[in-house]
This record gives sequence, structure tokens and C-alpha cells, in this order.
Amino acid sequence: MKIDKNTFESTFQVQGKSLKFISLEKVAKEYPKVKRLPFSIRILLENALRNYDGFLVSDKHIENLINWNPKGSDASIPYKPARVLMQDFTGVPAVVDIAAIRSEAIRKGKDGAKINPKVPVDLIIDHSVQVDFFGTDYAYRKNVEYEYKRNSERYELLKWAQNAFEDFTVVPPGMGICHQVNLEYLAKGIVMRDGWAYPDTLVGTDSHTPMVNGIGVVGWGVGGIEAEAALLGQPIYFSSPKVIGLQLIGKLPEGITATDMVLEITNQMRNYGVVGDFVEVFGDGLDYLSVPDRATIANMSPEFGCTITYFPIDVQTVRYMEKTNRKEEQIDLVENYCKNNLLWRTGKEDIEYSDVITVDLSILEPSVAGPKRPQDKILVRDLKNQFGNLLKEVHGRDYIPLEERDTWYEEGGSGTRFNKRFRDQKVADDVEINIENKTPLQSVRISKGNQEYALSDGSIVVAAITSCTNTSNPSVMIGAGLVAKKAVEKGLDVKPWVKTSLAPGSKVVTNYLERAGLLQHLEALKFHVVGYGCTTCIGNSGPLPPHIEKAIDDCDLVAASVLSGNRNFEARIHPKIQMNFLASPMLVVAYAIAGRVDINLLDEPLTQDMNGKDIYLKDIWPTQHEIQEAIEYSTTKEDYAQEYAVIFDGEEQWKNLPAPTGLNYEWKDDSTYIKEIPFFKDISETPEPLQNIKGARVLIKLGDSVTTDHISPAGSFSEESPAGQYLKSKGIERAMFNSYGSRRGNHEVMMRGTFANVFIKNEIVSKQGGFTTYFPENKEMSVYDAAMKYMENDTPLIVLAGSEYGSGSSRDWAAKGASLLGIKAVIASSYERIHRSNLVGMGVLPLKFKKGENANSLGLSGHETISITGIETGLKPGKELNVTARKEDGSEITFKALTRLDSEIEVEYIKQGGILQYVLRQFLKE
Repeated sequence: MKIDKNTFESTFQVQGKSLKFISLEKVAKEYPKVKRLPFSIRILLENALRNYDGFLVSDKHIENLINWNPKGSDASIPYKPARVLMQDFTGVPAVVDIAAIRSEAIRKGKDGAKINPKVPVDLIIDHSVQVDFFGTDYAYRKNVEYEYKRNSERYELLKWAQNAFEDFTVVPPGMGICHQVNLEYLAKGIVMRDGWAYPDTLVGTDSHTPMVNGIGVVGWGVGGIEAEAALLGQPIYFSSPKVIGLQLIGKLPEGITATDMVLEITNQMRNYGVVGDFVEVFGDGLDYLSVPDRATIANMSPEFGCTITYFPIDVQTVRYMEKTNRKEEQIDLVENYCKNNLLWRTGKEDIEYSDVITVDLSILEPSVAGPKRPQDKILVRDLKNQFGNLLKEVHGRDYIPLEERDTWYEEGGSGTRFNKRFRDQKVADDVEINIENKTPLQSVRISKGNQEYALSDGSIVVAAITSCTNTSNPSVMIGAGLVAKKAVEKGLDVKPWVKTSLAPGSKVVTNYLERAGLLQHLEALKFHVVGYGCTTCIGNSGPLPPHIEKAIDDCDLVAASVLSGNRNFEARIHPKIQMNFLASPMLVVAYAIAGRVDINLLDEPLTQDMNGKDIYLKDIWPTQHEIQEAIEYSTTKEDYAQEYAVIFDGEEQWKNLPAPTGLNYEWKDDSTYIKEIPFFKDISETPEPLQNIKGARVLIKLGDSVTTDHISPAGSFSEESPAGQYLKSKGIERAMFNSYGSRRGNHEVMMRGTFANVFIKNEIVSKQGGFTTYFPENKEMSVYDAAMKYMENDTPLIVLAGSEYGSGSSRDWAAKGASLLGIKAVIASSYERIHRSNLVGMGVLPLKFKKGENANSLGLSGHETISITGIETGLKPGKELNVTARKEDGSEITFKALTRLDSEIEVEYIKQGGILQYVLRQFLKE
């Protein structure tokens, strides 16, 4: 196939402007099968045709898209997004990388100004606010104050970047969550740029970037490494995906929320298996789903494992754009372009999908998901019955029902009360523990001020309305406010041991909650606004009250959280909380009132009112009519106009923050937040030839479903950890450690935090957490310390892993940290898409066990010395390499592993030592 893209160009008029565009109608006349392509593939085809240059985007690439194979294939697809979205956790290290590349270019006598984004970049600071303060009217103000105190160095870097780079904008702290700002404001649907009109597309440095698929924009999460390459003008290459059709039929019944819907879809998609696939939604059920409902589904794409969950542009899309104050010219552009270019959903399309999964919305029931994975759906009515099994699984002990463990009595008229099952053991002035040491269940009686209450397994200690998944959706946010209103009217309150928080995705949410008269009721239940950011869902839940944390520690309690988020992986929400359940904002309020998860909310009373009357969930649950009525009254176009008119201004703290100036960033040797990363310093203009891996040691041997949270945690860390020890050596007090996520601009912290999750299970060490065994001394130590000892004697390292290695967040430091520790290759049963790509982007070779084999079936203990040959003779996608594992007794295990490089350009990245090294060397040749 020989392509002449000029034959597919056309023009059209929008409000007097003449715009060029790639006409998919013209393409379809020559290649009729285009009309049966999924919408998402059509958008990729337009993207490739418009960017066709015969080199980076070739004839073969166009042919791969026109002849898209529903079964998926290894055919390479190029993708040049129209823009890049970043949040600050992943954005800071990206800025550090680009600044470091510019610094090296300047050192080599090049024009550093040419190191600049080639496409617009929007960075939204939303991941840094922590819930230090809650339940009061000053919580927001104090949390913001602490945020600036902790993060001023990082923010100074971002203010520098805003001025030092062209087409680089920064949304200051406190303005909203990146995905909600993207949905409500940044997303255009169709872009008008340089006389052209074309679909708005993007990549984002956050897994939940696909939320914008809900408004008809193709975009997905990538690691910061891929995003940096994209903003520097490199296409992203990936294998031609399957496109699974998600057919929605029916309508949500009364009492069922968008969150219930998405948890069902997440469960079904994970069970089916859509890792690495595209998902595209169709069916009559779409007619009843607003854009926020659609975005709630699309947001959970990483939880499905798919790349995108795409909702084609239709009447609902245009309606949402009008409601969110998009300009009339923009709305006309979207409607005219899509209707005239095969990108408008009518519901009558005849599309060929790889497969179809049907979900009937009319039969859904109230649900939660947990306690460790977002795909593990549990019906609300079944949670109590399943809690015993979950407790056994999490902690290995038996469950004793509340009615058997919570009966108190006085002994000897002393005024001291005891539980029938447990005796008193006092451990603190305000914490008393009721425990019989050998009993399977722990129960704690806490006396705090004039309050006394029991805390036990299943008690909810965090209830958070947070995360872009739900806070973008007025139906569940207004619904939560109405639940709170009805609860307050009945005299109810949340339990005193529950840490409550409300973190809206944008200030628009606060406006409509206030206008509806509902914010005051949420505040009456202590759901005060704590910040406008990701907070709990990213691990920024802040500390638990000291007496609660002490009780959990001293009695080894399995405490719980409920959050309206999308992630509940181990140790993500809070290191002391072992069970975390995803739920709608409405259920979060209800569970906070109940105070525990071992309850059937549908049949048992939530609590009792002041007169001892049982109050049930149905007594405080609003009707859909009540919710809709409140939405229509309280949500206005003017709110979007008002809040987004000042989106880039920031509050006084931001305006007054000093920032460096100049082309070249001034790196500070004494900074513990921002350091020049070593990848590019003194880089050679040509890379060293590839070498076989000889005499490698296994740094860590892992099982299945190891997430990027396990590999590179984002939350808090202790003084005893290698990262904590490093900061203490720099004079940083424990209170100012902040989190791993906030320290991502400092590789010294982050490499020490690699494989440092407190719940990671390394099979070659006796204890849980970031430890390993250093060979041949057979000495247990931290992963970081072992890696440094191996580096001293030039020993290469590998990782052995099971299936779904690297699932979860698009965390580039999970690959960067591995590279800095000296890891040359990972051998796993399977990979999640983003992490595999990130490993390649950092020059770490991803290898896959052959079908039917894994580390255990081959007899690998992790104690072996590993050699991998076949690298020196040249790599290619899918090449088999020979692996020899020499055991301690001298015997050998030999097997073949498949190279998980998916395109020739990925081979080139490995040769160069990484994608950014490749980009820098290309620049140095100019």
C-alpha cells in the first residue's frame, strides 16, 4: 500500500473559518472496511494519516490500521497525541528529566532552548495535599498551609518550568484533580490548530487518564518516560490492539449508583481479561448515561486492565459541553466535524469488534469492592457474610460476630467494665485494650476524653469521599449530600473512630453542594472539605489519630477504610489499614455512620437515633427524582465559567512563591526534593554495544499481581527505611519526610524506595517488606543495601515475577528505580502494558516465560546465578533468549524466555539504554 495523504485531505467551514482535515469519508470510499472499524481505531487512523511522513509514520503503519485485525496482532501502530497531561507526582520527575536533558545539551554546547515540548503540556498540581487535618472548618486552610510547607521546592521547579518551556502550563494547587479538570475544561473533543481540525487526543502521566474517554477523547495513561518522549515529538508505538465491544443494555434501577455500575463492569472485564486491549462502549444503555456516568466507567480502565474505554461522541457529549461552558464555536466544531467524518455515534453503526461483552444495567445491586483489589466486587448485602472469610485470608484468624464480642458488664461494682470474652490490659492513658492473649479476635476499648467506644476487626477508621472516579459525577456527590441531610435530620452522626474527609475534584463541586444546601449537612457529619486533590486514593490519607493508630498496633487489629476511589491495593490507603473497600460517595457516608464493614447495610439497622429507634439505610437514601431535582437546581453553567476563568491563577501562596528563572535550571546540591538525575550526565554520542547478561543475581523473586505500588510505593515511609535514613542524614525531621510520591524529583530517595512497600513479599527472604537476601553471603538486608553491594562488585541483577507484573498505576519510578538499582532484566509470566513499556523506556529488558512455564515450575528458587545469552547477536521483537540458572550445588536449569519488545523502535530504545537517551542522542546529532 502506497499512501498519498493529500488525496485524503479536505476542508470544511465552522463559523466562517475554513479548516483542513483528514476525511475519513474519502478513506472509506477507497477502503470500504473503514466504515466497520471501531471509532477508536478510526481516530488512530486519522492520527497516522495526518502525521504520515514515510519514516516515523510509514505506509505499513497506515496499512496496519486500515486492515485492522479484530484478533489483535503484533502490527505496529504509531500515535502522536495532540497534547500531554501531567499531575505533579509524575510531572515533577518528568520536568526533572527534561531539565536534565537540557542541562546536558547545554554542557555539550548545544542550544538548550530547542529542548522544548513539541505539543502542549498541561500539568495539574493535585497529588500533594495530605489529610493532616479533618472534621473541622479549618481543615482545608491548614492542609494547604502544610502542603506548601512540605512542597515549596517542588512547586518552585514547576513555576520555573512554566516560564522556561513553551506550551507548558501549570494549574496551581487547590484548583482540582487533573482528570476532572481535563473532563470539565481542558478536553476539546476536536482540536483546531494551525489551520487544521482533528480529534483531541492525549497521553497522561496518570493511569486514570482514560476518564476523558467519557467525553469522546482518546487518551490513556503512560509512564512519565513515554510522556516525555511524546512531548519531545516522538510517536508512541504499540501493538495493534483488540477492541472489545462493551454493550450496555437497560437502565439503572432506582437506588443504584454509577459507582455500583462501574464496580460490576470492572469485575466482568477483569474476569474476561482485557489487559492491553481497547474497550469501546455501545448499546441502548448509552442513551441513559450522562458524560459524568460514562467518565466514571472510563476512569476505571486501569482497573479493568485495558488501555482505553472509549465512548464515541454523540448528543450526550454535546449536551455536557454546553453545560460545562464550552464556547459555542467549539461545540459547533465538534458536532460538524464528527457528523461529517464518521466519528458521530448514531447507535445504528455496524462495527466489527474483537468480541462483545454485554452488561444489563437494569439488574444491578448495591456493591462495594475490596479489600485489596478494585475488581473484587462484593454485594452490599453479602459483605457481612463474606467478612469472616476475608479476615481469615488477610490475617489468618477467625471472625467473632459483633453480638458475641461487644457485651459489656461491670465487675465487683468497681466501675471498671469488661467484655465477656476479654480481660483488661491498659496500654496508654487514653487507650485501654480488652484482650485475652490467645483469643483469635482482638477487641479494644478506647477512652478518649468523655468518649468510650470499642474498636475491633472491621472497624472503619477512614471514610473518604475522594478520587476523580466519583467526584466528577454530580449524581453521586449530590446523592451523598442528600444522604447526609437525611441522616442529620434524624439526629445521626458518624462514629467517633472514623476519620472523615471530602476532597472534591474541582471547586465547581463545592459550589453546587453549597447551592443545594447540602455542604452544611456533610460538614455536620464531619465531611469537611480537606483539599482539592487525590488525597486518600493516592495514599495521602494523612495520619490516623494517635490513639487509634496505637490501638491498631498494640492489638494487631484489621481495621478498614471505605473510599469513593478507584484504588485499594495493599498499603496504598494507609499502611495501618489492611482492608480497603471502594464504594459510592453515598455509601461512604452510610458506612461512616455504621462505623464498621461487617454489617449488612440493606437489612440491618445502620445505627439507632437518640430515642433508641433503629435507623436503616432506606430511611436516609434519596430517590433518583430527589437527586435529579437537586442537580437541575444547583449545577449551573456560570460555575464552570467562574472557576475555570481563574484556573491558572492560583491562590496567594502560589502567587507569592518565588521561582528560579533562566534557560538552564539551577540544580542545588543540598536539595532533598530536586536533584539532577544521573541518566544523561556525560552521555556518549553513541551507545555501547549490547552485551549478554552474565553471572546475574536475583534481587527479588515475586509472585502474581505485583503492582507498581509494591515496586515503588507512593505513600509515607518510616525513619528506619533506607529513604528515611537518607533524609535523616540530611537533617530532615520525620514530620517533614512527606511521601515517596512527593519526593519523586530526587532519585536518591526513590531508588531507596524501590521494592520498599511494607507488604511486598519477596520469596528469597524470611520477612515481609523491602528486604532481600544478599548472595553468596546469604545475609538478609534491605533491597537497596543489597543492590549497592552488588553494584560494588559489578554483579548485574534480575527480577523473577509471576503474572500481571506491574499492574496498577502508571508509575515510571517503578522502572527508573529498577534501572538505578542495577536491574538489567525482568523475567515474568506476564506484564501489565504500562509497566512493560516503562521498563523498555529505561533500558531494562522485559522477558517472558514461555507458555506453561514459570519460575516455580522450572524449579527456580532465586538463589541461582543467572546468565542470559542471545542478546549480543541482536535483539528483535519476540526473540527467544537462552537462560541458564546455576544452582548453589553446581547443577543448572536451562530454559528459553521470550523478549517482550513489541516493535523495532523498542529494540532501538534498549540499545540506547532508554527512550530519553535515544531522544537526546538524536538531538545531539543535529
